[in-house]
Amino acid sequence: MSRRLISIARARELKGIKKILIASGVRYDIAVEDPRYIKELATHHVGGYLKIAPEHTEEGPLSKMMKPGMGSYDRFKELFDTYSKQAGKEQYLIPYFISAHPGTRDEDMVNLALWLKQRRFRLDQVQNFYPSPLANSTTMYYTGKNPLGKISYKSEDVVIPKGDKQRRLHKALLRYHDPANWPLIRQALETMGKKHLIGSRRECLVPAPTIDEMREARRLNRNTRPALTKHTPVAHTASDSCG
Repeated sequence: MSRRLISIARARELKGIKKILIASGVRYDIAVEDPRYIKELATHHVGGYLKIAPEHTEEGPLSKMMKPGMGSYDRFKELFDTYSKQAGKEQYLIPYFISAHPGTRDEDMVNLALWLKQRRFRLDQVQNFYPSPLANSTTMYYTGKNPLGKISYKSEDVVIPKGDKQRRLHKALLRYHDPANWPLIRQALETMGKKHLIGSRRECLVPAPTIDEMREARRLNRNTRPALTKHTPVAHTASDSCG
């Protein structure tokens, strides 16, 4: 039996300890190497929900985070569900994801949103990446290079989601189910040539705009006037002429 299994088994036997619950912090990619640990966890140490952090579904951002592919998550979920059922417990995994991380393209976020929708996940709290001190991701954010490999003029350029609109889009895609995000998502899907993901079919990400939404969009467009700048040509009238 592994040291980890021995430790949690002994902890349960301590006098005065009624229950030890683990709510998060499990390295699922390591746990799948020892199914006995997952069985112990699901049988004795989960109080209904367990938070884990796959972070993303796509290889681009995952490789920059040094995270495993979704195969590890799928295997962990399979074992966790099996052992929870064997223990007669109704328990669920709550996956954590991040948006706008270095290495993430708009297409990656669309694929993540589709993954969430297919599994009926509706995230309430989502987080955009923000650079923080002493993090590899922060280096990528500011340099556009991956410090985990040799840096040269031939080094891969890391895609960096920057700008308010793109960062809002990435965050909105994590909450694809929120009607407030649908106009932004529709616009992005049309720009990306993915208009087929707009509609009422099962494979669609967001519904088509309602008649009321289209009327409101036309009204806003009618009320919008072009702003004059110093580069805007101004038409002269007869009264403007000299002489």
